[in-house]
Amino acid sequence: MRSNLIMVMDDIARINIVKDTTFALLLEGQRRGYRLFYLNETDLFIERGRAGALVRPLKVRDQAGDWFEVGQAATLEFGPDDLIMMRADPPVDPDYLHATYLLDQAETAGALVVNRPRALRDFNEKLATARFPELMPPTLVSASHTRIKAFIGEQGKVVLKPLDGMGGRGIFLATRSEPNLNSMLETLTAGERRPAMVQAFLPEIDQGDKRILMVAGKPVAYLLARIPGQDDFRGNLARGGRGEGRPLSASDRAIAETVGPVLTEHGIALAGLDVIGDRLTEINVTSPTCVRELDALFGLNIAGQLFDAIDP
Repeated sequence: MRSNLIMVMDDIARINIVKDTTFALLLEGQRRGYRLFYLNETDLFIERGRAGALVRPLKVRDQAGDWFEVGQAATLEFGPDDLIMMRADPPVDPDYLHATYLLDQAETAGALVVNRPRALRDFNEKLATARFPELMPPTLVSASHTRIKAFIGEQGKVVLKPLDGMGGRGIFLATRSEPNLNSMLETLTAGERRPAMVQAFLPEIDQGDKRILMVAGKPVAYLLARIPGQDDFRGNLARGGRGEGRPLSASDRAIAETVGPVLTEHGIALAGLDVIGDRLTEINVTSPTCVRELDALFGLNIAGQLFDAIDP
């Protein structure tokens, strides 16, 4: 086992510990005896060819209102003793991408980086589903308003998504007769300068947008179905959805078994598959969530499964 668990994440003072998967990973790492360190993307650096960061020693506790202590910042050069987890939230913007290049150098120095930096660049959470066309709903990715409108005409009702969002932000439900369609498309495509994803609306969303967690290429035995609230078609918990735990169905397992080997091949140790009905809609690799909820519902230790797999 490596000595240091180094967490690249957003502001720890602003997380919701009841739902935050990164917090679950920190708790488990501390329980296992890792020295915890905390940093933001902008704390990373390369100097004379070696990667390091300005890090802060960290202690955590599962106590609402008082869940962390941060020590004095110090410079740490990365090496073989380090397990680095890249858990900064999207968007995958230039700052995020630059951080992954810096973490490439940490890998070169012998650190274990989870998920692998190259995979964080290669697996756009929306576009990665195109690797599995047989599992997807009818989907278009384009910046062309003409092409998008033609696709909507064919499908009848669609979901429009930005390619770099999270938590349901910037997602629209539309038909060809939607009076605000032009405005939606102008916003999503920045005036046809940026592609967006358009997927056929899946009525099975009323049974939940299912999150299947993948640990080292294998699915966790239970999923969290995020069921939309009365006033929103989106199932995201951040948008008022309700979480319901369930065992995986046969079709859920079939999807996981198809995707799992590809995740493992690319160094993606923790991922979240989003499934509606029997269709794969997203592959979340940057900061997949729902660990805390599933642990609480079913008495699991998903973070423990991850550490057992990557750094026994």
